[in-house]
Amino acid sequence: MRQLRKVLVANRGEIALRIMRTCKELGIRSVAVFSEADRQSAHVRYADEACCIGPAPSKDSYLAIERVLHAAETSGADAVHPGYGFLSENASFAERCAAAGLVFIGPPASAIAVMGDKTHARKLMQKAGVPVVPGTPLAVETVEEAMWTAESMGYPVIIKAAAGGGGKGMRLIESPEQLAQSISLSQSEARSSFGDSRVFIEKYVVRPRHIEVQVLLDSHGGAVHLFERECSVQRRHQKVIEEAPSCAVAPVLRDRITGAALRAARACGYEGAGTVEFLVDQDQEFYFMEMNTRLQVEHPVTEWITGLDLVAEQIRVADGERLPFTQSDLAMHGHSIECRIYAEDPASGFLPDAGMLIRHAPPTGIGVRVDASFDEPGEVSIYYDPMIAKVSTWGRTREEAIRRMARALKDYAIAGVKTTIPFCLRLMESEVFRRGDLSTHFVTDHPALSVPRPVPYGQARAAAIAAALGQRVRLPAGVQPSGQWQQRRRR
Repeated sequence: MRQLRKVLVANRGEIALRIMRTCKELGIRSVAVFSEADRQSAHVRYADEACCIGPAPSKDSYLAIERVLHAAETSGADAVHPGYGFLSENASFAERCAAAGLVFIGPPASAIAVMGDKTHARKLMQKAGVPVVPGTPLAVETVEEAMWTAESMGYPVIIKAAAGGGGKGMRLIESPEQLAQSISLSQSEARSSFGDSRVFIEKYVVRPRHIEVQVLLDSHGGAVHLFERECSVQRRHQKVIEEAPSCAVAPVLRDRITGAALRAARACGYEGAGTVEFLVDQDQEFYFMEMNTRLQVEHPVTEWITGLDLVAEQIRVADGERLPFTQSDLAMHGHSIECRIYAEDPASGFLPDAGMLIRHAPPTGIGVRVDASFDEPGEVSIYYDPMIAKVSTWGRTREEAIRRMARALKDYAIAGVKTTIPFCLRLMESEVFRRGDLSTHFVTDHPALSVPRPVPYGQARAAAIAAALGQRVRLPAGVQPSGQWQQRRRR
């Protein structure tokens, strides 16, 4: 076993900061990498060292394996933490790290590879006794093959990319007339997103819940689950609100689904922190969807209810240590909810609203945690995911966690860009969310939640005054207002 001394964080924004804070607590030095667009970012200032790895486009910086490895070599790092997104589920990157003598703080490359290929993962899960949605064992090659498959399963069906997730290449098909064009579009999107045009077809589960299980395994045979998370509130197949535990998972189902998650992880030789995702239908039957071989965006809600630091556990496992606990040592305490705060306009289909963040004052208080990309005014770049922060709350009950979240969202002060804060607040205050009537169609089933409420004249006037005063906010050195903000100032 070796003692890690310096970790390069191959990521940006809030997840880079979150990893670096745990490194500091463990007495490990951190190295930030950044693109030219992120030169003034909070994670760059927080790290012990920082290295520019290229221009703004991700392909030339955060996705450029050679540049990341060169930064690790020149900085003297002995480990790399990939965070989530970018290179975190790239098996080749994990292999290259190992070849360079770097500890990859994640699972073995073989596990990333097999679980990253959806068709191979389905076969492995079936062999391990994990329920899977009926679907094609291999990628479909032609429209005729897709037609025959869909007819034999019965509509609706869903097309998915074989080599990736996150909603890329995914399309719901409800009739034969939609299929031909959708296959071509899905293959094209899969090719541009993952460099692999293969797609497969699954039977569509009507109004499912998205339930995922956090697992943690070491290299000595230790394996535990950290209970489940409810991630059904989504837009464009991507999560907006998550909570732990799920109010719809009873103890019997919890035992079954967590057991299946551990079988899935063991089947692929997993080590470290990972998440096995399932669809749960209205009859409480569950089906394997995919495994995310990395730390999840929503990991704070699991940390709230278990009291664990998942990044610290990742580092210890990667350093060869045994898990310091067994399943019987773990228990759930209370309830936690997370809201992702994006620079998006919910009323316009959640379109991104990049621009200058002229004010950022996160909420505080008992049971409130904010993981933010910003510690002062700055720019929400057009080049990257528009997430500004994640707000998570904890309560002794789900109702208490919801009340705290509503208060935190009201206290969160952001100016300069439109955000999902009003949407999240309307949702917290809605009766349908409070009673836990959720599915992956929640956002489309309740369109009124995406529409702003009329603002009383007095509040609108106060907001206008606040925006005018916000122009006087001093921006960080080197940060210039975007063209969008300059136009707003001239009005």
